Formats: sequence, structure tokens, C-alpha cells
Amino acid sequence: MSNPSHPAASVGALALDAEALYRELLRGVRSMLTPTTRLAGIASGGAWLAERLQKDLGFEGPAGVLSSVMHRDDFAQRGLSAGAQTALPFDVNGADVLVLDDVLYTGRTIRAVLNELFDYGRPASVRLAVLVDRGGRELPVQADFAAARVALPAAQSLALARDDSGTFQFQVKEA
Repeated sequence: MSNPSHPAASVGALALDAEALYRELLRGVRSMLTPTTRLAGIASGGAWLAERLQKDLGFEGPAGVLSSVMHRDDFAQRGLSAGAQTALPFDVNGADVLVLDDVLYTGRTIRAVLNELFDYGRPASVRLAVLVDRGGRELPVQADFAAARVALPAAQSLALARDDSGTFQFQVKEA
């Protein structure tokens, strides 16, 4: 999976090529589209994915951005971050919302984002597509599509990064 022009993150013996996984995500998302599908990415990695998918799929206008900040169950520990705010440039009511994220882990961010989404209206349906599902769920949340499934030690985190040209890479960090 490694490509010299796209650095891959190493997780033990596993190398994750974010660009290759993005192409798989694009294929999977294409099969999930309906005439009323609207894309909304979770800040920041999911928002980057939604932005690029919006262009690659030929959707007009910007993709939505969902922030989990106001609905986090760990707000007391994390505080209010200076990250992106929710921006949904479409009517949520009756829409088929496809939520995008880079890494699905415990499910807590998804729970917070669903609360945020429903603050804006009542979608007809909400589905989830992720670049990587790393397991370790603490809530009953699952992705409708995952480009890859990997197991990581709890002491490691995996996050999407992008360079100035928009190329995706993964960053693996020790907690």
C-alpha cells in the first residue's frame, strides 16, 4: 500500500496509505448517494474529506462541517476548542445526510455530532462513512462504510493530516 509520493503512516508492521484509502472511500461513497444526499464532514479530518469528495463527485457548493464541541461528554476536561464551527449550507430537514470522518474509534464524537446535526433540523436519514475504523467502541455506533479497519493499541491515536497541496497522510501519535 505504500507509495513513495504519498508517505504512509506506520502502525507496527501496518502501513496506511491515506491517498489509497481516500480512493476507496470515494468508491464507497459513490455507491451510497441518493438524489437528496448532502455531505457533512466532522471537523477537521472529516471536513477535509467532505470538501474533497464534494469536488470529486461534482456536487455544487460547499460541503457541510459538523463540530462536536458543544455536545461533547468530556467538555469539562477538554474545554471549548478553537476549532471549526458547524456550517451546514443546506436544509437539514428531509435531507439524506452522509456524515464523514477520518477515524472512528469510541463513537463519542459521532454521538456529539448527531446531537449537533439534529439541532439544525430533522434529516430523513443519517449515514456514516469513515476512512478508518479502528474498533474500540464505547457506544453502539458503526460506520455504513469504512475504507479500512485496523486495530491500534489504546495508547496510540491515528489522525488524518493534509499538506498544502491537499494530499492526505496519516499521523500516528503515542498518547
